[in-house]
Amino acid sequence: MSRQHPEEFPSYADRREPAAPRQPAPPLVLNGNGNRVVATAARTQTWWNEKLHQLSLHARVTMLAAVAVGLAVAIVSVAAYVTVRQQMYQNLDDSLILRASQAAQKGVLTNLQNLQNIPPDALGLSDIQVGMIGADGQTFGAEDSVLPPMGQDELAIARAQGADASLRTVGVRNGSHFRVVAVPAHYCPAQFNCRADPDLFQPSALVVAQSLGAIDQTLHNLGIVLWAFGLIGVIGAALVGNAVARSGLRPLARLTGAAEHVARTEDLQPIPVTGSDEISRLAQAFNAMLAALARSQDRQRRLVGDAGHELRTPLTSIRTNLDLLAQADKRGGLRPEDRQQLLDDVRAQMDELTTLIGDLTELARDTPQVRNAELIELSNVVEDAIIKVRRRAPGLEWDVQLTPFPVWGDERLLGRAVMNLLDNAAKYSVPEGVTPRSDGQPVGLVTVRLLDGVLTVTDSGPGIAEADLPHVFERFYRSSEARSRPGSGLGLAIVKHAAEQHGGMIYARNAPGAGAQFTLWLPHAATQTR
Repeated sequence: MSRQHPEEFPSYADRREPAAPRQPAPPLVLNGNGNRVVATAARTQTWWNEKLHQLSLHARVTMLAAVAVGLAVAIVSVAAYVTVRQQMYQNLDDSLILRASQAAQKGVLTNLQNLQNIPPDALGLSDIQVGMIGADGQTFGAEDSVLPPMGQDELAIARAQGADASLRTVGVRNGSHFRVVAVPAHYCPAQFNCRADPDLFQPSALVVAQSLGAIDQTLHNLGIVLWAFGLIGVIGAALVGNAVARSGLRPLARLTGAAEHVARTEDLQPIPVTGSDEISRLAQAFNAMLAALARSQDRQRRLVGDAGHELRTPLTSIRTNLDLLAQADKRGGLRPEDRQQLLDDVRAQMDELTTLIGDLTELARDTPQVRNAELIELSNVVEDAIIKVRRRAPGLEWDVQLTPFPVWGDERLLGRAVMNLLDNAAKYSVPEGVTPRSDGQPVGLVTVRLLDGVLTVTDSGPGIAEADLPHVFERFYRSSEARSRPGSGLGLAIVKHAAEQHGGMIYARNAPGAGAQFTLWLPHAATQTR
């Protein structure tokens, strides 16, 4: 059977009714500023962020696990689908090219009589369509059989007669599509005896087409399986993420409950900690915070209790003196010298009360470090404090040696601490009951040294008892020898407070051949962190 075709052969996909010309898609219309799309995207992102922040941490972890597994499954599924598809197509192409090349070389199908009279089923080619196209455009095939799709690609192979084959996928009107292979071949016209004269063979292309229905069905089934397993994986990941979130966040829930309990009852009891993960470290930090709060509360309680006790003494004395003055006025009044002595006693108690209130205010700050630190010269602070204390203690000799030493800190707080040290040394350098001599001779000696950031203040008093040395920097602590002298018991506590706030230290000892010696050390400004 011979079928004459024109020079160009449209493919089966092109043998459809002419379609109406496609109208160009209308362009996207934006507003005058062209910001409609941007504004919509911004609103969408804002909405998504609001919804995401409304979710609990438990829900976020669950959703994150599901999304992560979903993305992983999607990537693996797409990679598997593409790989299987490419491999199946490659295997089909290799099989078609091999079978077509072998048929062309053996000459069974290039014999027009065989091709036209023997159906492909008899040659074991029941699953494919076989045909031939000559260089002049003639097509040949078995009678009562469907020719494979043949077009320009196959005609080019027939004319070129090279070593290459053509491969393409062609769709047909009924929805099926075929993989079409064309390999170079020669055929002998029916009216000639080509065995006697090989030059009579005509160039052509053997065209073999196989339906892709089986491969498409396999890929369709594979896609369903991948989707099913992907969905199962996402659901499983969500369940596992939910379980992990519930288990992992359980310590955080306990920590939240403990924080709410503290806020509700002010009970600063620590919570039990197990493990060494991040949640456990957070719980340990929370317990450390509770301990710090408990210590602060304890210091506040002791400060309030001690302050109440210390304030009671001067207030009681002032009230007693004022009551005595009022009763005396009712009986005719006191003698001028007695009245003046009573008023002097009231003024002394008022001064003691003022000093006590100032010391309590300083200690009540309870800040861990100095705020608003500035660069100051410690020698100037010590020199100013010495000038002020010498005015209040004129009967003492001062041995002073200062060297420059810069520090970062609070000049007011350091000045108060240094003045407390000097006041303490001046108070105990004067023997009890001794008044300054009229001839100006000193009754005591105070030695002050500032060398390399170490301030040493030594008095000429009786020293500190060994039992009292560990307690001299405690608040309101006063030894038995100091109870007869003026003071609130807060001066040295303020010195220790100032030293700790500036990253330094203070300690006391008895100097050989002298009285008590206090040593204050502060770090250099170059080594301090601001």
